[in-house]
Amino acid sequence: QVQLVESGGGLVQAGGSLRLSCAASGRTSSTSAMGWFRQAPGKEREFVAGIRWIGGNTYYADSVKGRFTISKDNAKNTVYLQMGSLKPEDTAVYYCAASLSNTDIRYDVDYWGQGTQVTFSS
Repeated sequence: QVQLVESGGGLVQAGGSLRLSCAASGRTSSTSAMGWFRQAPGKEREFVAGIRWIGGNTYYADSVKGRFTISKDNAKNTVYLQMGSLKPEDTAVYYCAASLSNTDIRYDVDYWGQGTQVTFSS
């Protein structure tokens, strides 16, 4: 089992920035990849960013490329999502995800966090 706990959500304004954190605990030594997904009201959950646990290769959805950065701290078993140049369409619940079986989080998610809300404030 892997437990994921997100933090860092909140209200943001146009062009603002925010950093989300995801702390993993439990069977983290078996982690192949971690990443972030989001779900806006009335929409399906979508992939945002992923990172290979060994090697650190990163990949992003086109909608956030150049604005968001995913990173990790293996010693702390923590993944971060630095979000910049935020737009209203970035409003969503952001979920941390972990895969034990696939280095590409887009294709296999074994564990989800509880989610953290990011809300655009005008």
